[in-house]
Amino acid sequence: MGTAQVCLIGAVMLLGLVSVMAPGVPGTLMCWAAVLWWATSEHTSLTWGVLAAATGVLAVVQVVLWLMPARRIRDSGISWRTVRIAGCVSIAGFFVLPVIGAPLGFVCAIYLTERARLGGGHRTAWTATRRAMRTVGGSVLVELFGCLLVTGAWLGAVLAG
Repeated sequence: MGTAQVCLIGAVMLLGLVSVMAPGVPGTLMCWAAVLWWATSEHTSLTWGVLAAATGVLAVVQVVLWLMPARRIRDSGISWRTVRIAGCVSIAGFFVLPVIGAPLGFVCAIYLTERARLGGGHRTAWTATRRAMRTVGGSVLVELFGCLLVTGAWLGAVLAG
């Protein structure tokens, strides 16, 4: 497999990660499809193992999302812009500070965005952050974390192979 194809697969992975924060876009499916594309192109035991693990992780994520209570972002007053910014910071945080950087970046980005948007002090921003985390933070974070695990496993396998 050439460098260009690996870069395209990485671009699809990145698009899938960003799409997790967009309503109605199947970001999880895009991450899984990128791993499937890679595994069917490489045909090694490592690639099939990563595909099997990705399938398992993303299946567990879907079950967890199905079991979580459905809450609507419209009802909370939190904007999708805030969720997207928090998701992007979470992706960067995952690579800067592996594993714990994702949730930490997500919560901090929501807090800072809401503090700037609302113009209030700490109490106002913290109340909005808690409301956002209760409303969408859990489900977005679960889906994003699953996709980040799949992306990390793929990246590790590409670098190892």
